[in-house]
Amino acid sequence: MKVRNSLKSLRARHRDNRVVRRKGRLYIINKTQKRFKARQG
Repeated sequence: MKVRNSLKSLRARHRDNRVVRRKGRLYIINKTQKRFKARQG
């Protein structure tokens, strides 16, 4: 999982990417391509 300051550019890399808030953190998750996982901060 990548840790990034900004997730906006990562979200655009694949059409299945979703931005999800969990426990006060922003995550990018992708059910089809697991390699696109990322967390903000």
